[in-house]
Amino acid sequence: MKELLELKDVTKTIQNESDMNNTILDHVDLTIEQGDFITVLGGNGAGKSTLFNSISGSLSVTSGQLAYKGKNVTHWSEEKRARFVGRVFQDPKMGTAPRMTVEENLLLALKRGKKRPFLPRKLKENRKDFEKLCASVGNGLEDHLDTPTGHLSGGQRQSLSLLMTTLTKPDLLLLDEHTAALDPKTSKRLMTLTNQMIQEKDLTCLMITHRMEDALTYGNRLILMENGKIKLDLNEEEKNKLTLEDLFILFENE
Repeated sequence: MKELLELKDVTKTIQNESDMNNTILDHVDLTIEQGDFITVLGGNGAGKSTLFNSISGSLSVTSGQLAYKGKNVTHWSEEKRARFVGRVFQDPKMGTAPRMTVEENLLLALKRGKKRPFLPRKLKENRKDFEKLCASVGNGLEDHLDTPTGHLSGGQRQSLSLLMTTLTKPDLLLLDEHTAALDPKTSKRLMTLTNQMIQEKDLTCLMITHRMEDALTYGNRLILMENGKIKLDLNEEEKNKLTLEDLFILFENE
């Protein structure tokens, strides 16, 4: 596999109310290969979201370097990194425009990273493709192409966020606890869809999850974070040897 993104000695510190430096990402080294599906575990404050924010560019790092396909992107803006990074958040409301219809949101996602001259929107030309795409989800989303996304259920909205993010096949997909706000049945359905899309589109993905079962079931690598550091980075062979009980013990010993 080819190297996609490399984090070298990446650190993030912030000043707290006492003017003391608080390290929330502590000298992290991580190499992400093309085709990796990495599940990320860790308790509150472990540094998981900070890691994702540092990769996406929504948070600048204090020191260290990020290299995308060998090119230094440490100081690239979030907008510039959006050319190769796609992200689905925990909150279903964050990935879609609530007053725009499902169809309009998908059209917006289709133009992601492209120049947008003042031309007709071409909704009709894309409607059949969007309908087919939404039907693949299996939750009736295809019947709501003209519905403002703010009127959708949480599961439908999060499914739409996933479709939008993967529509133009980002080089790196970040899933930030994207099933956490959903009920167990809807969460399981979305996780199945997620895995299917990752496999079919051959996506490279990092997924934060608090569900131990998902961390074991999905992906070819597992990372455990603690106090801003990567405590464990298990490859597929090592991960497959773990039982759920083993994982609970590792997590409890953080």
